[in-house]
Amino acid sequence: MKTLPDYLRKGMKLVIVGCNPTESSVRAGHYYAGRGNPFWPLLYDSGVVPEPFDYPDDRRIIEFGIGLTDLVKRPTKTIEELKREDFAEGRFVLSRKLEEYLPRVIAFNGKLPFEQFAQRKCNYGIQKELLYGAHVYVLPTTIGEIVRSRSDRLKHFRKLADLVKRTEKSRDTQPH
Repeated sequence: MKTLPDYLRKGMKLVIVGCNPTESSVRAGHYYAGRGNPFWPLLYDSGVVPEPFDYPDDRRIIEFGIGLTDLVKRPTKTIEELKREDFAEGRFVLSRKLEEYLPRVIAFNGKLPFEQFAQRKCNYGIQKELLYGAHVYVLPTTIGEIVRSRSDRLKHFRKLADLVKRTEKSRDTQPH
């Protein structure tokens, strides 16, 4: 099965977890591919990344200490095609990745990947519990049928940027 590679390394400041790659993203060979996807502009406009770039340069995200992966690696046209087994396997595989790479902040792109991973309902925003020592933020999804205003999405991406900055600052002030 062809899918998108993980962009992960140890000690990243942020890992963004999508639900699963779309078939069109896999064909393009890049995360959040497509002109209509607001993911990349939101990353820059919110301050999560310091310079604008788009999906053809997705692997550059690592330069900023940010990783990309998915809960489920099997590509589909829509998330409705995913099965319970896909999520069960994804929970196991993602747990191992997070435990190995230990990012400082984990952001889920949408409620569905977080709720399937954590096996509980959630609200958007910072979650109360840590995951493998990392703060967790649930963003409104940037793809799919759920229509949210750009300003609402941007507000959440800005809160994520603030969380990452605060986490980095507190890490820098701790004795080594």
